[in-house]
Amino acid sequence: MLEIAVLGLLKEQPLHGYELKKRLSDTLGFLWGVSYGSLYPALRRLEREGAIAVVVPAAESPGFAATGSLKGDLAAARRAGPRPAKPSRRARKAYRITEVGEARFAELLLADERYPDEEKAFALKLAFCAELPPAARLALLERRRTALVARLDQSRRTPGTRTDRYNLSLAEHRTRSTQRDLEWVEGLIAAEVAETPVTGTPASGTPASGTPASGTPVSEAPVSEVPGAAAPDAADPGSPKVQEGATR
Repeated sequence: MLEIAVLGLLKEQPLHGYELKKRLSDTLGFLWGVSYGSLYPALRRLEREGAIAVVVPAAESPGFAATGSLKGDLAAARRAGPRPAKPSRRARKAYRITEVGEARFAELLLADERYPDEEKAFALKLAFCAELPPAARLALLERRRTALVARLDQSRRTPGTRTDRYNLSLAEHRTRSTQRDLEWVEGLIAAEVAETPVTGTPASGTPASGTPASGTPVSEAPVSEVPGAAAPDAADPGSPKVQEGATR
């Protein structure tokens, strides 16, 4: 899971080890502590895989131009003032994400795999959910909803073996926490669906099904336009009015 966090932060901007650790602690502090002992091995592994690369700093220009004379160089050095302290290798070694890393990051976010701690894994993926397309975000949230529904059903159908009031209260607390998480995820799903454009809507100017191109529904078309229907004023030779006119 640390790979997701590292790649996600480097996708935003290049960072060196100290900055990366601080950002990881700020982002994931509520999940777990990140130490240099776990961070730097992960960075070296990602670098070997080509997912990240070291940012090569620009060459530093000398503080003054050499004059070829010892006295002149000393005078120029005094005019330039004290040179800044050279930063340590660790402070200068910044990392950036590569195309391979971006593909790996998307793959990890989209992967539907089991983690030892599903709570941390979901929270981590949700923290970088903005990097996913809408359909993938919705799929992630729906998988979480399915897992919570199953957990809630299991907790309600399987009573605990210890029935003292403390254990019963603890079981009830877990059930209510799962219910709140489920309501929260369903709210996220509803918001995601509301923001997703609806596909399949007829294009502008295209008549809906059952409506002719003129815009007049079939049920409202004039009788004379319906095949097989006689005009209302058509004369029938056998009608009484026609026969009466012929007699006159």
